[in-house]
Amino acid sequence: MADDLGRRATHHAVVIGGSLAGLLAARVLAEHAEKVTVVERDRYPEGPDARPGVPQGRHIHVLIPGGQQALDELLPGFMEELEELGAPKVGVPADMVQWQNGKWYRRSSATAHFSTGARPQLEWLVRRRVLADPRIDVVEGTETVGLTGDSSRVRGVRLRERGAAKEVRTLEADLVVDASGRSTKAADWLAGIGAEAPHEETLDTGLAYSTRVYRAPAEDPRTDALGYNIVPNPAQVYGGVVLPLGDGRHLVTLSGLRGDEPPTEEGAFEEYAKRLPHPVVAEWLSRAEPDSPVYGFRGTANVRRRYDRPGRRPAGFLATGDALCAFNPIYGQGMAVAALSAVALRAALADPRRTPTTRGVQQALFDASKQAWDISAGADKKMPGATGDAVRPGPMDKVAGWYLGRVAERAPGDPLVGTPFRAALTLAAPLTALFAPAVVRAVLFGPVAGTPAEPPLRREA
Repeated sequence: MADDLGRRATHHAVVIGGSLAGLLAARVLAEHAEKVTVVERDRYPEGPDARPGVPQGRHIHVLIPGGQQALDELLPGFMEELEELGAPKVGVPADMVQWQNGKWYRRSSATAHFSTGARPQLEWLVRRRVLADPRIDVVEGTETVGLTGDSSRVRGVRLRERGAAKEVRTLEADLVVDASGRSTKAADWLAGIGAEAPHEETLDTGLAYSTRVYRAPAEDPRTDALGYNIVPNPAQVYGGVVLPLGDGRHLVTLSGLRGDEPPTEEGAFEEYAKRLPHPVVAEWLSRAEPDSPVYGFRGTANVRRRYDRPGRRPAGFLATGDALCAFNPIYGQGMAVAALSAVALRAALADPRRTPTTRGVQQALFDASKQAWDISAGADKKMPGATGDAVRPGPMDKVAGWYLGRVAERAPGDPLVGTPFRAALTLAAPLTALFAPAVVRAVLFGPVAGTPAEPPLRREA
């Protein structure tokens, strides 16, 4: 791979895909290129509405703390503006009734907060902020059908307006970034210029989920909970999440594994909730008012494309977001990793210690997604029926699994363990936070603290 990203003047950068990862990459590239063009297959809605190019857009999305921090770094004041638009803020564990691994979490003081507003609203705000930059242009309703250049360097993209028998045109570029999502066609594009596609690692549990919007039930004096979360595990494979969208609306997602997927029929959706290990979600649904159809989603495999490994690949081509590493959405990491990847892109391009190279910048993007992959794939490989080449345990998996099992056993009842556990899971702290001396002592030698016997409907005093 040629190594001259920093030595060539980047007059024009092209970003394939105008969702979160692409928009945030464009925001960073505008600091280095004279012009950035975002190529988007869809036509953007004028307001915060769902669009076909985000098939998960109608389902639950949480912006976890690591993503919040990254977005505020890239777009100062973003989270404050998002809250002003009405995106709810849910503190955990204080605001959530959560069941995991057979235990109810204590609702002690919140040590992390999720932003739970609708995905289209968040993307619309990012789009509005990013595209206000005059250096960034967007080409809508246009698909990328190939690259130009050769196996040593990419020199542009081949584009076609969506629709029948449209003419293919070429857009020259000094740098091309693939942010087209988990369905990227980069393998074909690279083959078309004589380059080598990266190896794909996959891990698929067969998880499927269905989602519906509900109007909250009448105020219940028994509880002050803002949401509910029943987390699946190898012994109990059904999941259920209730989270506020704002304006009295909630998104409810039910999940199960292949062969027993949650239905998209209206009456059957509520019936499926009764499979959860406790009726608390089903009872909530029985009092709530449906406010949308039921939408299903099935493509939840973890997929990682190993651009970090050697291969015959061109300079001037990078992959980011789901085009690089796509996660099982149940872990709520996708939007955060898109933002963290843009922060990593900024750091790599601006590093005063070394000249940025295609290989080096791609490695930085890979590293930005690694913790989320370790969490998602690490949990999923234990699920029954998981398939794919990433299912095979690594040399340290047994030891790490034993320690993390003790962490998970103590996190519901012991804030000393629960706080760093949440920080790591929400990408606000590295996994090494779980190995701080006080945490190690509690995990290895401390007792397993008691947890509520029934759903804790009220916060701890």
